[in-house]
Amino acid sequence: MKVTNHSRLNLRLQHIIFVVLIIACTGFAGWLSEKYNIRSDWTSGHRHSLSTQTLQLLDQLDTAVSIRYYQTDDPALNQAVGEVLHRYQEHKPDIHFELINPDIFIEQAKQDGIQHYGQSIIEYQNKQERINRLTEETLSNALLRLQRTQQPQLLFVTNHGERQPGDTSENGYSLLATQLKQQGFAVKAINLLQDQLNNSGEPSSNTVLVLGSIHTPLLATEQEKLLSFLQSGGNLLWLQDPQPDASQNILSDELNLQFMHGVVVDNRQEINRMLQLSHPAIIPVLEYRMHPITEKMQYYTLFTTASAIRSKTGETTDANPWLLTDLLITSDKSWVETGDYTQNISYDAATDTHGPLSIGVAQQRQLQTNKLQIAQRAVIIGDSDFISNKNLGQGANLSFILKALNWLAEDEQLMNIAQKNAPDLTLQLSAASASIIGFFFLLGLPLILLISGSMIWLKRRKR
Repeated sequence: MKVTNHSRLNLRLQHIIFVVLIIACTGFAGWLSEKYNIRSDWTSGHRHSLSTQTLQLLDQLDTAVSIRYYQTDDPALNQAVGEVLHRYQEHKPDIHFELINPDIFIEQAKQDGIQHYGQSIIEYQNKQERINRLTEETLSNALLRLQRTQQPQLLFVTNHGERQPGDTSENGYSLLATQLKQQGFAVKAINLLQDQLNNSGEPSSNTVLVLGSIHTPLLATEQEKLLSFLQSGGNLLWLQDPQPDASQNILSDELNLQFMHGVVVDNRQEINRMLQLSHPAIIPVLEYRMHPITEKMQYYTLFTTASAIRSKTGETTDANPWLLTDLLITSDKSWVETGDYTQNISYDAATDTHGPLSIGVAQQRQLQTNKLQIAQRAVIIGDSDFISNKNLGQGANLSFILKALNWLAEDEQLMNIAQKNAPDLTLQLSAASASIIGFFFLLGLPLILLISGSMIWLKRRKR
């Protein structure tokens, strides 16, 4: 190519235009970054984004929120907390937060009742909550409690061998009670012989009676109280293991329900191996019918020695005003085992009932009491063990029971914001795989290096 004055001028112009465009693009990109803030979370489970439940809650907060976080001047901790709070501010700009050093602002820390580093004070509509750790789970649950105008009441019936909310053993409900209290529920154990179910003559819509599986019969007085509670429009959660006591028939008759004789089993070998289930009487529920309780539930729930439930009369009629929805559906490979389910089980068409079966139902009816129209709700589950301390963390058991209690208390805002974990931080290996990997690194890799080194040494020696 012949270089002329004209070609030199073109090259210089191209160089100048290129530099100008680079500067212009850089400046425009800088202006865009200042004008607009766009974040994208590509992590598994969206661990750096707010959950859908939290976003829905923030939309319902009408006024400003104030947060005071007490921590020493630790840049790493303060940056991590700032990132969490900025996610909230992006969706609700009138969330104001302060990072306060309690060693410097001693009087303010005393006024807020700060006892150790890491505590936070959340204020909303002249109400205050103190939390010990600032995470999405704790902060959103605190905002939920502050937003509530009425506290839902959960009344656990006692004195018949039922599982108790204060029982810390593996069969108790203490972990569930802790979760409920964190989300603003008032949990109370009641004795039907001593306590009144309601003081005003009619149950409150945000009061839920929890009846567990009993080991001693209900007395006639207790049966009358429970029946009166139902007939006056009270909302009920009934957790019943197989073979209910005859003293409970008065309740099942009022609810128009029947607990089928026997234990539900599911002998799907591939599912049992995948979920590491030790017995066919441990039932994984993978299918949910459309209902506010099961809306958006995508994970399995796990039940042990469950009872199947069905309506006595079927469709809703004047004689049966209950509208029934099957919530928990077992597979078409399941059945009700009427024999000894602890031994080798097999389906007997003469005595057993083939699946799919319902082991959990939700019921609604319109009830007229004292010139008031009441929308009564009830949830009946054929298992009381799935929310015990040893099973509450299985699958979506906790999420399901919280959604059910939310629906029963007619508080649609109740949610369970679980702590987000990274599923890719742990490697699950079988014993054989671990042995192979260990053998390779302990013996195989050193042997390969030794052989390679020997071959290189011999090759060089022959030269």
